Amino acid sequence: MQGPLDGIVVLDLSRALAGPHAGQMLGDLGAHVIKVEQPGTGDESRGWGPPFVGPSHDISTYFLAANRNKRSIAIDLKSPEGHGLTERLIRQSDVLIENFRTGVLDRLGFSVERLHELNPRLVILSITGFGHDGPEGGRPGYDQIAQGEAGLMSLTGPSAAEPYRVGASIADLLAGIHGAYGVAAALYERERTGRGTVVRTSLLAAVVGVHSYHGTAWTVGGMVPKANGNHHASIAPYGAFHCSDGMIQIAVANEGQWQKLARLLDIDPDLPKYATNRHRFAHRDELIAEMDKALAAHDRAFWLAELGRLGIPAGAIRTLDEVYAWDQVRSQGLVVSVDHPVLGSIEVPGPPLRFDGSGGEEPVRHTAPPALGQDTDAVLAWLDEAEGRAG
Repeated sequence: MQGPLDGIVVLDLSRALAGPHAGQMLGDLGAHVIKVEQPGTGDESRGWGPPFVGPSHDISTYFLAANRNKRSIAIDLKSPEGHGLTERLIRQSDVLIENFRTGVLDRLGFSVERLHELNPRLVILSITGFGHDGPEGGRPGYDQIAQGEAGLMSLTGPSAAEPYRVGASIADLLAGIHGAYGVAAALYERERTGRGTVVRTSLLAAVVGVHSYHGTAWTVGGMVPKANGNHHASIAPYGAFHCSDGMIQIAVANEGQWQKLARLLDIDPDLPKYATNRHRFAHRDELIAEMDKALAAHDRAFWLAELGRLGIPAGAIRTLDEVYAWDQVRSQGLVVSVDHPVLGSIEVPGPPLRFDGSGGEEPVRHTAPPALGQDTDAVLAWLDEAEGRAG
């Protein structure tokens, strides 16, 4: 692997999604990621499906989503042999990722104090459900529970009476993203201090951290935001609208765009009720009805072409098969091919970051999510060599 984190060794003790996603992001950046799994069963996400693929239909596509660019080693952390091997790996690592419940790692003999005794330069990423301390710090955390507790479900759905979960496991994924950028910052800080630190985040923190204008609507404005279905909480028109053959999305963010859109749809843009965003939002339901009536005259392709011609932000609502077939997605490196030890050549979602190498070529070659324990011998050989170099 090459990339900005080339040479960084990450010991990934996490499982499921939040921690593994953070580890995968660091692997995408070129880090050498060693995934520690329980012998026999491995990461529990190996059993999550459908769908399952492979000759025996026992490979979880869920696991494949969060574990590219890693090596898998099977270690029983509770056994004396496993404990000793983990200590050896910690001494040779730059980063350790864990998402155990609060206190579990301590009981396994790997408290923060012990970890830094073994390796003072170690950066530790700890991801919990609701935080490692506070009155509810010990609660187990799962994505949908966090979406509800952190208010996200109250903002999602057709109305305030019908809260919906976000379709992706967004609390887990955001916690992984926050954790990965925290690790990058801690590695940079280590260059000054010579010592590692602990980076902490949680599913709760990850969701509250992206409340953005919804948060300030309450903390500053005193208004409790509610679900608005497919329309924006502050901007109009901004949402999903009906054409003759389905739905498209239109986002009008300024008055120049509104003037163009209104004239395209034969709506008077200067009517007092539509003259500014404040007025349009106050009459949003009426405006949506007028726009739907006008848009019903033609199909989606017609309107997307017209809106594009005028520079008005608009788009289709694609299914995932359409997304991965889209030339634009593939041009951005968002689909990568990897060679899986059982499945052969497969395509998986690619990383969201790109770094120009010499000549503008991509510097990172991706590897497939590993089979359970497939790299045990290779990791042990690397460990012996690394210890030999360290003396």
